[in-house]
Amino acid sequence: MNEVMNTILHRRSIRRFAPKQIEETALQQILQAGLYAPSAGGRQGVLFAVCQDKEVNERLGKIKRANSHPCMATETSFVSREQPSIADDPKLTNAFYDAPAVITMFAPKNFLFSAEDCALAAENMMLAADTLGIGSCYIGQGWTAFDHPYGQEMLRQWNIPTDHYAIMQLLLGYPREGDKHPTAKPRKEGRIIRIGEGKE
Repeated sequence: MNEVMNTILHRRSIRRFAPKQIEETALQQILQAGLYAPSAGGRQGVLFAVCQDKEVNERLGKIKRANSHPCMATETSFVSREQPSIADDPKLTNAFYDAPAVITMFAPKNFLFSAEDCALAAENMMLAADTLGIGSCYIGQGWTAFDHPYGQEMLRQWNIPTDHYAIMQLLLGYPREGDKHPTAKPRKEGRIIRIGEGKE
């Protein structure tokens, strides 16, 4: 199996991070992976706001948590037992899980495929991060972190164009020491539908 497939099979979401900031050379490689992701029509419309300020990330993460209303987990319906999400554990007050680096992806409000462009960039970056020993976690509904005067002020300070909106956040950091890498859930059967025989 080649290296790309090994990375795809190994990567898992990480929600428990060591406080150590990720190295700049690794961050640049991860960002390059995002910049080279496919985009609809080759428009390259995604903006990557990289925040490594602990105070800002904590405050925006708490705003996002306060504005998130997930259906809380039950005994049979949950996100993760190994690394609980904010839907699993009401005691978690920071939707960014204290990640040392948070990349918010912004894209044009009036473009049909803005969300898809961000998702493709995030996947590239998560795979790149995994190859570098860096954990990542995709967090949707990015705009909820900025639905507060403090968030609006951050948008102004970051010079985010008013015709763009926050689609998602990508959390980056080294996995917490001592934590076992999350295991893959068994793949569900019957998800592939074949049409035709694929004969040459």
